[in-house]
Amino acid sequence: VQLQASGGGVVQAGGSLRLSCAASGSTFSTYAAGWFRQAPGKEREFVASISRSDDTWAYYADSVKGRFTISRENTRQVVYLQMNNLKPEDTAVHYCAASRFISVSTSTYDYWGQGTQVTVSS
Repeated sequence: VQLQASGGGVVQAGGSLRLSCAASGSTFSTYAAGWFRQAPGKEREFVASISRSDDTWAYYADSVKGRFTISRENTRQVVYLQMNNLKPEDTAVHYCAASRFISVSTSTYDYWGQGTQVTVSS
């Protein structure tokens, strides 16, 4: 599976962005998908994940719960991360990833996109 993340940018606090992760090379609907992020000097952390198309589970980090929404459009092989009410602490490179099983752990994910920068100014 090849993943391409896009949609990052610079936004003021309280603003919104929608990240996209386009998949190719395999049947993406058979994979769970996740978003992670990494700020400078920090470890990569979990943001959100969504189950394969045959299930309807989604998990969120406490820090983004109620502000971010993960969704997928299997016909187009795309996973989205809608980010609302952005805060300066959301500033990071955001990565999408794919796994056979839904998980909050980076070690579970076998395939990673290249990352897209999100910068939130105060």
